[in-house]
Amino acid sequence: MLLASHTGEPLEAGLDEAGRGCLAGPVFAAAVILPPDFAPRYLNDSKQMTAKRREQVRAEICQEAIAWAVAEASPQEIASINIAQASYLAMHRAADQLRPLPTHLLVDGNRFRPHASLPHTCIIGGDAVYRSIAAASVLAKTFRDERMRELALEYPEYGWEQNAGYPTTAHRAAIRDFGPTEHHRMGFRLL
Repeated sequence: MLLASHTGEPLEAGLDEAGRGCLAGPVFAAAVILPPDFAPRYLNDSKQMTAKRREQVRAEICQEAIAWAVAEASPQEIASINIAQASYLAMHRAADQLRPLPTHLLVDGNRFRPHASLPHTCIIGGDAVYRSIAAASVLAKTFRDERMRELALEYPEYGWEQNAGYPTTAHRAAIRDFGPTEHHRMGFRLL
């Protein structure tokens, strides 16, 4: 059973990212403030959910959350500042969009670049512990997957609608055969 809060503050926001280990596409992050009684039946770490369940729970989160936001950092930003810093940048962008502003950030993982005005707590495996982080993981994953499906229409040879930019054998073969696109992360080992 996922926990409702870490601090007990009503405007605690969960943060998570998606797409950190991909070869292509932006890294996405989401920030979510949930009502204390929000507990959808299937909410979990997004990696433990089917695509259909993620979409179902995404709709519930978007309808019931006190506030939610999704943001991204581009492949060019990833190349410029590195993937870790780009992930933090996307998280900051998401948190800054929340209205009302959160009073505390609950971040999935063990590292985070402190926000200028918001205290934070890092929780390793937090998407399997706290509802707000699980909700953020669902939004980050579903919105990123949606973006990769859109990009796949422009670049069908890379299979992004299936691999979401992750380093599958087929994706690496497509890079070898067709070369990288402007959506590939040139600082990453593509082959």
